[in-house]
Amino acid sequence: MNASADNPLRDARVLLCVTGGIACYKAADLTSKLVQAGATVNVAMTQAACEFVQPLTFQALTRQAVHLSLWDATERFDSAHLSLTESADIMVVAPATANMLAKMAHGLADDLVSTLALSACGACDILVAPAMNTRMWDAPATQANMATLRDRGVIVAGPGEGNLACGTTGLGRMLDVPDLLDAITGVLRGK
Repeated sequence: MNASADNPLRDARVLLCVTGGIACYKAADLTSKLVQAGATVNVAMTQAACEFVQPLTFQALTRQAVHLSLWDATERFDSAHLSLTESADIMVVAPATANMLAKMAHGLADDLVSTLALSACGACDILVAPAMNTRMWDAPATQANMATLRDRGVIVAGPGEGNLACGTTGLGRMLDVPDLLDAITGVLRGK
């Protein structure tokens, strides 16, 4: 990474993994802000994320192909789940659903994003931005998964408190983009 001290995002290589939650719209804004700050952003999406935001949105923002499957054809042979994490300075999972956090905590790798999360260990920093209903966040299984991830060095940004998509107010909201940018910048500054 060739980032300057005043802008650690300049020339940073960010692997943004988008999972299926209503907060996907914030991931598009995050992508835009990262690119504007000078970062190179590679985006990987789960099938559920594609139900909320089209891959074309991220392709237009990054001017790069969006990665959707372990089985995507490439112009040259490489193992995307390895090459994407090896070339990243940081992997950001935003939004990080309860499902993806559980997969990460238990080492499940049944789609591209969960496989990237498993292969990122030791290759780059991993930051997750949880987003879910308060009851899902407070569930003992989710809290146990979060403890496991923290123990393994995964950086957790959020969740925040506020209005949730289900119509309630509480803890579980994905952090707003400025707060996520601050968290990402803090991790990159520590490199």
